[in-house]
Amino acid sequence: MRHDSPEEPREPRASLSLTRRDLFGIAGLSIAAAELPLKRAFTSFASPAPRAAQETSSVMERLSTYMSEARSHALPEEVVEQTKQHVLDTLAAMISGSELPPGRAALEFARAYGGREVAMVVASNFLCGPIEAALTNGMLAHADETDDSHSSSQSHPGCAVIPAALAAGERFGVSGTHFLRAVALGYDIGPRFTMTLGGQRFEAESHWSTHSISPLFGAAAAASCAASLNAQQIRWMLGYTAHQSSGLGAWNRDTEHLQKAFHFGGMTARNGVTSALLVQAGWTGVDDILSGTDNFFAAYNPHADREGLVEKLGERYEVMHTNIKKWPVGSPIQAALDAIAVLRKQHAFNSAQVKQVSVRLATDEAAIVNNREMPDICLQHMLAVMLLDNTVSFASAHDQERLKDPATLRERAKIQLIPDAGLERLMPLRVAIVDLTLTDGSHLTQRVANVRGTPENPMTRGEIIAKATDLITPVLGATRCSSLIDKLFDLESVGDIRRLRPLLQRS
Repeated sequence: MRHDSPEEPREPRASLSLTRRDLFGIAGLSIAAAELPLKRAFTSFASPAPRAAQETSSVMERLSTYMSEARSHALPEEVVEQTKQHVLDTLAAMISGSELPPGRAALEFARAYGGREVAMVVASNFLCGPIEAALTNGMLAHADETDDSHSSSQSHPGCAVIPAALAAGERFGVSGTHFLRAVALGYDIGPRFTMTLGGQRFEAESHWSTHSISPLFGAAAAASCAASLNAQQIRWMLGYTAHQSSGLGAWNRDTEHLQKAFHFGGMTARNGVTSALLVQAGWTGVDDILSGTDNFFAAYNPHADREGLVEKLGERYEVMHTNIKKWPVGSPIQAALDAIAVLRKQHAFNSAQVKQVSVRLATDEAAIVNNREMPDICLQHMLAVMLLDNTVSFASAHDQERLKDPATLRERAKIQLIPDAGLERLMPLRVAIVDLTLTDGSHLTQRVANVRGTPENPMTRGEIIAKATDLITPVLGATRCSSLIDKLFDLESVGDIRRLRPLLQRS
């Protein structure tokens, strides 16, 4: 459904009904047009009328200026460190994702339709065009549930922003420092778009998906920074990006994670890079897609406060407010696993001593992870694995056979998931309340709000390296993994981002 801004009433549309006389009139005009000399027709295309001056809003002026200057602005030290951690975390997700069905499908597609050899496909041995590379690496990054997430924008920024920055960065041969600034800008811009629209409430009350809109604008911002677009080009680029914004909540019905990986990472990275490259190639467009007739906000939320797009730009860096997942599972399951881990530290017990487990989650979150077909986004299954193994690893989260294992099914039968409207009101804060009843009659309860890896309870650099090592080593080997990690934490020494290729690709 399209909504028109109340501040900008539109002219009534002409009637679409046509009479027989109208049709003959149109046919006559068509014949007359066809008889125009070809020279005149070609001349009209070669000499377009001068562009009329277009007004731009204050928000667009400030936003496009900030974005165009981001490549030359030094980031605070703590933002640089956090950006490096998210780059490592996302690249690890890409590398491990190459072994999963969505990743394998993306690699096969890229190998067949790769285009000009400009940018690498991670964990492969070939290059392809930057748009195809962005699509493929975005798919790899969200082939699993190990990539990062941003609660307030209800999105996964890294799986689109970093593939886009990498593809455009290779196209233009940017330095490691330039690449880091492009990534940080992507995290700043993308989440602000869906936060301004309303975040979790916007997604819940509409059929649109924040999980595609936010990463798209983030990817476009990162690619535009890598392409060194000026402020005018940024404004045109945002127009192409807004036209490509799409995505429905139906991603939640995907049972094989393939369309979900496309929706979250592949489509958004591809479209963002496309917007940047079109404008860099000389394409023009609407100067301000954020205001005027049929603008972006009129389509999505006419009541949104556009000022949210520029609020504290350069002061509040959204990469500092983005979660890195401790557990390789869907976000709604993270806090429940943390609760079990905390209870085990406080009270030693094994799975045989557990009689019953109840888990309370926000209603929308519970629906996402309730008895799903995929192990890593099925709460009951992952908690059963946690009870049996005392932990959850990447391997156990993707072991399809354990979905049918009798021992796992016995543990799973003990687990009850309860949607909680009270916890829903706390969103985007993801809270889990876990109650365990033991066979001796005792009861254990743990509430987790700030799961490990959130900004309020961050993982250390060492923990993030340990997680990345577990994901990268089985694919690229221990030596290359170690060298890659060292290089990523010293990106300032990289003169051309293409020098990462030997560390990110298979021999």
